[in-house]
Amino acid sequence: MRLIIILFSSFVVLSASVHATERPNIIVMVADDLGWADVGFHGGEIDTPSLDRLAAEGMELSRFYTTPICSPTRAALMTGRDPMRLGVSYAVIMPWTNLGIHPQEHFMPQSFLAAGYQTAMVGKWHLGHSLQAYHPNARGFEHFYGHLHTEVGYFPPFANQGGKDFQENGVSIEKQGYESYLLADEVSRYIRERDQEKPFFVYMPFIAPHTPLDAPDDLIEKYADLEDKRRPARSKNTDETRKISRVMGRDSARPMYAAVVDGMDQAIGRVLQTLDEEKIADNTIVLFFSDNGGAAYATGGADNVPLRGGKGETWEGGIRVVSLMRWPDGLASGKKMNQIMSAMDVFPTLAQAAGVKPANDQFELDGRSMWPALAEGKTIPREELLYFASETPIRGSFMLTAFNDHWKLVQEVQQGLLSATVTNYLFRINEDPNEHNNLAAQFPRVVESLAGKIHYWRTLYPVAGARSELVPPPGWRAPKDWATYPRSFEETQAVSAPGMPPAFALKPLDFQHGEAGRLIYNCEPYELLGGGLCK
Repeated sequence: MRLIIILFSSFVVLSASVHATERPNIIVMVADDLGWADVGFHGGEIDTPSLDRLAAEGMELSRFYTTPICSPTRAALMTGRDPMRLGVSYAVIMPWTNLGIHPQEHFMPQSFLAAGYQTAMVGKWHLGHSLQAYHPNARGFEHFYGHLHTEVGYFPPFANQGGKDFQENGVSIEKQGYESYLLADEVSRYIRERDQEKPFFVYMPFIAPHTPLDAPDDLIEKYADLEDKRRPARSKNTDETRKISRVMGRDSARPMYAAVVDGMDQAIGRVLQTLDEEKIADNTIVLFFSDNGGAAYATGGADNVPLRGGKGETWEGGIRVVSLMRWPDGLASGKKMNQIMSAMDVFPTLAQAAGVKPANDQFELDGRSMWPALAEGKTIPREELLYFASETPIRGSFMLTAFNDHWKLVQEVQQGLLSATVTNYLFRINEDPNEHNNLAAQFPRVVESLAGKIHYWRTLYPVAGARSELVPPPGWRAPKDWATYPRSFEETQAVSAPGMPPAFALKPLDFQHGEAGRLIYNCEPYELLGGGLCK
């Protein structure tokens, strides 16, 4: 009897080991501000053979949605939860802020690590940098190589805001080369040197094609004569920036943007080649998507047409993004999945595909597994609403949306000191995906219902209104000794950071947005110009 038990136990252990080795490897690649129309398989003019290959060999997720800006999407991806609950729904985590995701939140790589996966992150984090508790190594990634925030540029010293940000597992490193290629080389190295007895989970978020745009000389030369033929985005703010830029005689950002996208695609190609060389491509899930719609404004250079709008907006061009998934052993090739899937759904979806239990015991996931739709073609109706929000760089200007399979409501909110104006746009989004026909006047009750649900959803924000002045950001912790907290001038860069917008854009932005968009420190405005320019 004892012999039988021993043999049975050995069989169980062996079976578990075999099962572990058969689990798929996973690579999640995230572009930063990629336009809907800027890939070859959508008819774009930029060379993207690697992404085209993924589309041909995998599946296009044609209705994949993210938030309209960076940090909220990454929070949704990592937690499977609505970023409104996490305190990061409206804006990004800037280098000079101390925000982060609450340390009690459970991150996707933690579940995969607990299930026996090797975990690595290579690229841009953007989910908190002021505390060790926010660091990728504290969030389930055994290996971290890249940048904690976003304002780093594409070439050394990776410090376009001052203060270099390029590290490996908490230690600053010196690297020479183009950022997209460096990330590809590191992912390839990690794959080649992996423990072959265990599957791996790799998160590869690019900076590309985020501003400030830069690329290797050969790619700059390749697209130097590219003519900017982009059609209007049908978004007031986006289209106005292009007009102002042309009036100022600025060169189009389109050629440099194309070069950056091309460089990112080449980096993706290097990783795909490594999978081929290691003979593990068939059992590796590769998921690719953009963190939000393309930055179609003047300095961004992206194109989302025929979708409306772009980054920072809740039009389709801001939230419906390019997305692909390839797994030769588990998914049909050359197909489209036309059902709604969001960044919140990635965690439960990949977990089900890999046979991993999401180990979040404290909070219920807001996302749902779309694996049955991807793998079996099952219809998963979207009756419940998805919500997204964004506060643009214009103070007091918000965009909100709620949508499902049937309806989509977009709200533009202009908030002044003494007033607020809400403009509603209602679409039958299945019939009108490019948002041409505003039905708000025809269906006021639908508008009222969806607007009420948006209002309730916004109350989920953990720090809002007057409370924001009285309570700290979620997860904030005081230092043990305040005397040790301030940094001396000797420990910081020699001069103040220049700010995100390029210098030439400050005055046009000020003029365009008036007092609602004050972006210049210590401004004394011209009264006759409505406060739109500084003396």
